[in-house]
Amino acid sequence: MAATSVMELETVSTNVQNLLAQALDQGGGLLRLAPCWVPRSFLQPGLRLKLHPDDTYAFGLDRGGIDERWFGSTTEAMNDNRTPDEGLSYVIVDGNRFTLRDAVTEAGAGIVGQTIWDQYKKWPVYSKFFDNMGPIPHHMHQNAAQAALVDQEGKPESYYFPPQHNNVGNNFPYTFFGLTPGTTRQQIVDCIANWNKGDNKITALSQAHQLEPGTGWLVGPCLLHAPGSLCTYEPQWGSDVFGMYQNLVEGREVPWALLVKDMPADKHQDIDFIVDQLDWQGNIDPNFKENHYLEPIVDTQDDAHVDKWIVYGDVSGKQYFSAKELTVHPRGKVTMKDKGATSVIVVQGQGKANKLMLNCPKLIRFHELTEDEFFITEATAKEGVTIENTSDTEPLVMLRYFGPDVNPGAPSVGDHAKG
Repeated sequence: MAATSVMELETVSTNVQNLLAQALDQGGGLLRLAPCWVPRSFLQPGLRLKLHPDDTYAFGLDRGGIDERWFGSTTEAMNDNRTPDEGLSYVIVDGNRFTLRDAVTEAGAGIVGQTIWDQYKKWPVYSKFFDNMGPIPHHMHQNAAQAALVDQEGKPESYYFPPQHNNVGNNFPYTFFGLTPGTTRQQIVDCIANWNKGDNKITALSQAHQLEPGTGWLVGPCLLHAPGSLCTYEPQWGSDVFGMYQNLVEGREVPWALLVKDMPADKHQDIDFIVDQLDWQGNIDPNFKENHYLEPIVDTQDDAHVDKWIVYGDVSGKQYFSAKELTVHPRGKVTMKDKGATSVIVVQGQGKANKLMLNCPKLIRFHELTEDEFFITEATAKEGVTIENTSDTEPLVMLRYFGPDVNPGAPSVGDHAKG
């Protein structure tokens, strides 16, 4: 009988090549991945990850509730008191598990492709479900140069709101983006200087946008944003840097430490330095929505399927990641060919992908294995993956994201409005 729990698996951390070969053979070029759960101590979970309610605090109450599930991740979660492998995805095969990061380290281009391996020597991106009951603080992610000051990497990111995980909008389905045109630098200096005097009211200097399931956003580094309460699929760069610029959210304190956690220690009290981390012109852009908002664009379709771009566009002239949503209609079958490696999560339905069975779970215990997540190597993606929906009634829907510069022919931000 196949293992059904992580607790039944043996963890292998060196010389994974033989197990990797077995996994690729059994999956037809696909790697089965186990769920990767991540808690956040300063947020309230939104309870739409399909994680069993008894396991919301499986890491311990002091670690906070689980409000994230990471996909195809070789990136560690930068949480205080984290477990050694927190944020890392595991490959499952024959009663064993090993991290996707170890697989990429040992197999290199055999997993991620020669171009990505030559440039990055790793899988440089990941995605997650980010799920909260209410809004989170107005914050930014550092750019590459800023993050390098603390030996980290910058983080552009993107959002897509899958309808399957948004049957309810929770408490505040609106996101503040940037700063209202006309906002002055001194106003933001005052917000930071008044951190311990009560609500610094930085969102009074911003604008909220109502979030709609089935749409998304592309957000570069150094741009303020206070994500609302929709469950979000987030392809992003492989980094966990941020700075929280809002000090009070729904009556909950945001510690100063979360503002400066990814800034040099000698700058932790330097308000000018903190404010200057923001991309000022980007934040006060009067056309912010026009330059960042995304709607799905159909790429291919026939009687069996429809494949849509859901994340696309460049950040400062570079495509850091892109993503698609594939729907295979009941009893449909399609062979999808992509230009690069990709990580996949099934959000609805059942079926097969090459040799792997697919089944979107209704409820998941913390240690349980699932049949809803897998990774496609570049060679297999280019050869083509055959996806079959085995249901007579329900569509099979999956989200997949790609690494940097894989899809140069993808749409640009704003193309959805061109019809």
